[in-house]
Formats: sequence, C-alpha cells, structure tokens
Amino acid sequence: MTFSVARVIAAALAPAGSRARLSILIYHRVRAVPDPLFPDELDAAGFDRQLRVVSRLFNILPLPQAIRRLEDDTLPARPACITFDDGYADNVEVALPILKRHRMTATFFISTGYLDGGRMWNDTVIESVRQSTGDTLDLTRVGLRPFSIATDASRIETIGAVLDQFKYLDPDDRSDRCAAVQEIAKATPPDDLMLSSPQVRELRSAGMDIGAHTVSHPILARVPTDVARREISEGREALQALTGSTVSLFAYPNGKPNVDYTAEHVTMTRALGFDAAVTTSWGVATNATDRYQLPRFTPWDRTNGRITLRLLHNLMARVDGAPQ
Repeated sequence: MTFSVARVIAAALAPAGSRARLSILIYHRVRAVPDPLFPDELDAAGFDRQLRVVSRLFNILPLPQAIRRLEDDTLPARPACITFDDGYADNVEVALPILKRHRMTATFFISTGYLDGGRMWNDTVIESVRQSTGDTLDLTRVGLRPFSIATDASRIETIGAVLDQFKYLDPDDRSDRCAAVQEIAKATPPDDLMLSSPQVRELRSAGMDIGAHTVSHPILARVPTDVARREISEGREALQALTGSTVSLFAYPNGKPNVDYTAEHVTMTRALGFDAAVTTSWGVATNATDRYQLPRFTPWDRTNGRITLRLLHNLMARVDGAPQ
C-alpha cells in the first residue's frame, strides 16, 4: 500500500470537522540503541522510522490544541498527537532531537517523584535482573521462586514474571520487595534513568507540553482517596513550579479503566481543574468521548507497511463514548 492510498483511507476513516477521530499516540522510552532485554522497545532508529510514517499519514497537532479543536469540531482530517509517559531521561537525550528533526511537538506526562536521580520500581527490578550474575536468581525470599537468568530470553521472562507479581502490590510492600531483589542480585541500578529538573525545563523551552502524571506513579485504584488526590495535585504543582507554566493535562498511571483508575478518579481530576486526561485504553477520540478519558495507542511494528496498517486499524476502533 502506498502512502498516498493510506492517506486517502485515513481521511475517509478520520475526516475533518464534527466527524473527526483523533489518534493520540503513547510512548515511554526511546533508547539510543537496541536493548537485548527489550527487543520490541523502540530505539532511536525505530522512533525515527515511526515518525516518518506518522508524519506522512497524519496531521500532527499539539495535544492541548487538538483537544480544543475536537470540542469545537474544527480538527483537520487525519489528526494525531504524540505523548510520552513517566519522564525518562532518554525522552530528552534521544527522542527530543528526533521530534525536532521532524518538526513535531509532543506532550510529556511526568511523575515528579523520580526527577533528579529517582528510579521507578520496575526499573529497580529490570536493572537488578540485568546486573545479576550466574545462571539462577533465587527470589524465594520475596515470595517468588528461583528463576533462570542463563540467557537473555530467560532474563526477559524473569523480568516479566516479577513485574507481573509486583505491579498491584501495596506501594510500601512493593518497594521493600524491589529493594530485596536488588540486594539478592547484588546490583547497583543506575540513578540517571529519569529526567532531571533542567531537562524538564529544556522540554518546555523546546516547545513541548508538560502534563501531570502524579508524584510516585501509584495505581490510583489501589490507594486511599486522599492519597490519590494528593498525588495528582502535588504532581501538577511541582511541574508548574518547575516550568513556570500551567499544567492542564493529566495521564492516569498505568491507565486501564476500572483496573488502574475508576470513575472516582475521573471526577477527582475534573474537580482539580484539569482540562482533560488520557488513558491507555486503545482507540480514537471523537466529540462524544469523555475529555477526562481520552484513549491512546502506539503502533509497535517494525516495518513501514505494518506500522501504517496498525495505525489505520486503530482508526477503525469502535467508538462508544468513553471507557467506563
């Protein structure tokens, strides 16, 4: 399929005006070079390739502008936006130069508690497994089992199994278990994985939009209401103080409706004065979509043709208002 044909199809599926269907793409990390433990994760070359496809298929808009135009029924045909979650340093070091080269803007949703040397719990696990020596990592001490780490494939399997077991634990319990995994592995995970405060300001100075993503990235549905409200509001306040700009958009951590957040958190986000919020529920946004539950999607394919087909397929997603 040629790009000209793909654009015609995309325009038919996502016309301008009141029938617009807005694609919001979500990314997390863009590594400088391929990582053997994450062979499917984007590196610089892959991100550049995806943006070339996206730029030929869509009209890329800043997310705040796109949301306003969605409400006003003034979106162009084939509209799309780019977003990043969490706040990894490679967003500036690797992704930003590529975005600039393609003359694109993106919204970066940042968890402020990990700025300036912090590390997310999952990265403690990942880097501990990466640095562990030998053929076996015995995690019976943290309620799991011995895992093979003899090959990259077995390390990948181990990482996935541990993350799945830890993801929905009480945050304090999870933190303790991650620290124990690090100790068992005799690892020293890096402390430069996340953005620094100057890098956040660099993103803003480069014309990128900054969005809130809580302080410590909790699963909102698993913490008390007052904790959730504090996480959301204090994360935004920290970013506003850091950038000197209003932060009007929010991304739910993990972002699965009724699993990671609930209707209570939608109401909370609206009451705190955000203009809109995004999820990780796949699909497109229309003028019928709840502005506080905007879906997002990422193509993960490696070839131009398959990336194009994945993006077109997402445009055909059933639209029924908002995730409930």
